[in-house]
Amino acid sequence: DVLLYGQFSPAYLSFDDGVNTTDAVVDNGNSNSRVGLLVRQPFDGLEFRFNLETALGFRQSFLVTQGFEPKGLNWQRTSIRKVDFSLTSPSWGTFSLGQGSMATDGVAGNDLSGVTLALSSSIGDTSGAFRFADEAGAVTFRTIAGAFSNFDGGRRGRVRYDTPSFNGFSLSASYGEEILVSDSELTTQDVALRYDFQNDTMELQAALGYALVDPGYGVDDFEDYIGSVSVLFNSGVNLTFGAGKRSRQGQYGYGKIGYLANWLPVGSTALAADLYQGNDRTVDGSRSDSWGVAAVQYFDDYNVEAYLAYRSYALDEPETEYRDASSLFFGARWSF
Repeated sequence: DVLLYGQFSPAYLSFDDGVNTTDAVVDNGNSNSRVGLLVRQPFDGLEFRFNLETALGFRQSFLVTQGFEPKGLNWQRTSIRKVDFSLTSPSWGTFSLGQGSMATDGVAGNDLSGVTLALSSSIGDTSGAFRFADEAGAVTFRTIAGAFSNFDGGRRGRVRYDTPSFNGFSLSASYGEEILVSDSELTTQDVALRYDFQNDTMELQAALGYALVDPGYGVDDFEDYIGSVSVLFNSGVNLTFGAGKRSRQGQYGYGKIGYLANWLPVGSTALAADLYQGNDRTVDGSRSDSWGVAAVQYFDDYNVEAYLAYRSYALDEPETEYRDASSLFFGARWSF
């Protein structure tokens, strides 16, 4: 069984730092343009998988900032997402080896709202490199990504084990190294517990994770504690909550309310609003606040999702005042 898949995810991003507005045509960093190959081979009750996946290297929304716009096309080794081998048994679980998801990848991002393409707890994926302006109007070194993060696990060159599902619960553990960045010494060890449940009235996804990260080069290790839960009711109403803490780098809480409707014959319509609050993210005593709204329209016959999102950003520090910022983000994703 061989599957070739991919997606094209262009977008338009407009960021207002309170003084000036920067506009750019980008690739959606929440779910970038990519192609992949998935090979599945069953034998003796087991299943072997090989997954090769790479981003196409278009300008990412989270790399654009004031005064700097990356090349429109710049594929690099870090564009590789997966070179992953796995072996699965129904009785003893899955062993994985290669570049791919760590155990905590996605733990902070459980979300059944249908709008994650435009609005999620991973706020920096949309506009992470943009910088706050201070009260005098000067652009500072404080970035959106630095003030807003969900500490999710990401991908590494790793070994990973996943247990089978027991009454909806599964446990994962992995050890990984950053192998796509030259001279990196970063390593991660992590574990995660996941729970999935569905009945006639609702669907629920939840996860908890812990990661020990060693940046290398003599930098102190740090620990991440993350979790999220999302529930979708048959009425279309959905709720999402998340939280995380990083040693010496603060903590955050996240909440979202959404509605999935079937108003149009072309596909579902998803609406949502969210809130993020972080403390001590940039310096001790700092506070990061963000809220956003988004709409996504699905066009099922064409495998297309079109979206529009607005987000507001605020950062307060004991010694510095920053101007509030905002972004407008719209585009579409076509999948095959």
